[in-house]
Amino acid sequence: MAKIFVLDTNVILHDYRSIYNFQENDLVIPMAVLEEVDKFKKGNSVINYNAREFVRLIDRISDSRLYEVEKGYPLGEGRGTLAIEINHPFSDELKGCFLDDFQDHRILSTTLWVKAKNPGRTVGLVTKDVNLRLKARALGLLSQDYLTGHIKEERVALNDARIIFVKNAGKGVLEKLQRAGINPSAIADQLCTDDLAANQLFRFRAPATGDILARYNKKYNLIQPVASKVVMGIKPLNAEQVFALELLMDPSVRLLSITGTSGSGKSLLSLAAAISQNNVYDKIMVACKTDITAGSEMEHVMIADVDRAYSLFTLPVQDNLDVIKNSLPKDSRELQTVESLTESEKVVVTPLSLLRGRSLMKTFLIVEDAQNLSPDEVKSIITRAAQGTKIVFTGNLRHIEHPYLDRWSNGLVHITDKMYGENIFAHINLSRGERSELSQIAEQRLGEASSNPARANEDEL
Repeated sequence: MAKIFVLDTNVILHDYRSIYNFQENDLVIPMAVLEEVDKFKKGNSVINYNAREFVRLIDRISDSRLYEVEKGYPLGEGRGTLAIEINHPFSDELKGCFLDDFQDHRILSTTLWVKAKNPGRTVGLVTKDVNLRLKARALGLLSQDYLTGHIKEERVALNDARIIFVKNAGKGVLEKLQRAGINPSAIADQLCTDDLAANQLFRFRAPATGDILARYNKKYNLIQPVASKVVMGIKPLNAEQVFALELLMDPSVRLLSITGTSGSGKSLLSLAAAISQNNVYDKIMVACKTDITAGSEMEHVMIADVDRAYSLFTLPVQDNLDVIKNSLPKDSRELQTVESLTESEKVVVTPLSLLRGRSLMKTFLIVEDAQNLSPDEVKSIITRAAQGTKIVFTGNLRHIEHPYLDRWSNGLVHITDKMYGENIFAHINLSRGERSELSQIAEQRLGEASSNPARANEDEL
C-alpha cells in the first residue's frame, strides 16, 4: 500500500516541485506549512523564489479535492495525491512532551492525526530539520530527510580521491611521460581508458624518477604530463596544488570545483591564477554568500555605513592579495599588475545575491564557501556565465553552516558529482593544509576530537 508523507516547510523551500518526487505515495501539507511559506515570499534568495513558485503551483491545481485528506488532489500518472490539512489541536500527548505550541509542533500534531486516521498505512514526516526528525521519532513517528538530490556517500568519498595513483609504472612509460603526452594504449595493462573521465588526474610513482603528474585529455585521448608552475609568485607546495594551478590556468576548463581543508590554498591559488590571466578576462570577481535580506543585520550595516560593510566582504580577499604581493619582487612587473588591478577595481568582491539576473561576460568568477549553497543556488550562479567566463567554486565540506544542508546535499558536492566527466569541468580536492604548521596540526588533531566525541569520552574513562 502507498505510504503517506507529511511535508515540512523546509522541503518546499529547498525544492518547490518536491511534491512530484514521491512516486505513488500520498502527500499531506499541514496548514502551518503554508503559513510559514507565506513569510518567505518576499526577497531575492532562492528560498524566496521557491516560496513564490510553490504558492503559484498550489493555486493552479487548487480545487475542493485538495482540502479533503480522504480524497486528495491527484498529482498525475504514477504519482499519489496531495492534500492540505488544517492545523489540529495541540494533543495531550504533545503537551506531555513539549511546553511550547509553535509551528513545528503543530506539524507534528498534524502528522500524529494523519497517522491515527490511517491505521493500516505507513505515515512519515519528511523534513530537512534534524531536530524535528528527532522529535518525531521520539513520538514514535517515522521521519526522514528529503533525499532527492542527495549524493551517495561512496560517491562523495570518490570525489575526494579522484587522483589515480599508479605505484609501479614502467620505466619506458615514465620516460615518455617526461618527454610528452603519450597515447594511453601504451599503458593499457594498468589503465582502462574506456573508463577515464575528462581531466582525470594521475600520479605515476617510480623510485628512480619520483612522482610524475599527468592529466587525461579526452579530446585527443592522451595522458599528458602536468608540470609545476609558479603563478604570481605563488609556488605550489604539494602535488594537489600543482594539479589545482594546472586546472585554474587552463582556459578550456570553464567550470572548476576545488574542495579542501582549511589553509589548503583554495582561495589563494584561485586568486593568483585569476590575476595572472587578467589579459584574458575583463573582470575578476570574488563572490560570497552574505545575508543582506530585508531586515537583516547586514542590511542595517550597509545602510548605516556602506564602506564598512564592503570592507567586511573584502577582508579575506585583501589577505590573499597581501600574500601575493609579498611573494613578488618589489620592482617586478607582476607586482605592478596586482596594484594596478586593485586600483582600477578590476578585482571586485560582491555578495552572491547581487549576481541574480546578471550576465557575466569574460569574467573569472570565484565563488567562496560554496559548501553553504544549495544545488539550485549553484545552478543559478552557473547560468550567469556568458561567453569567455570561467567559474571556480571553492569550499570545505567539513564547514557547512547551512541548517538544512549536509555533506551529501550541498551545491558544491552536487556539481562535483553531476558535472564530472564533462570536457569543460574539472575537480580537485586539496587534502593538505599549507597555511602553517600550527594550522595543519589544529585541523588534524582538533578535527579528530570534534568528529568523534564518543571515542574521546571512552579514552577518558
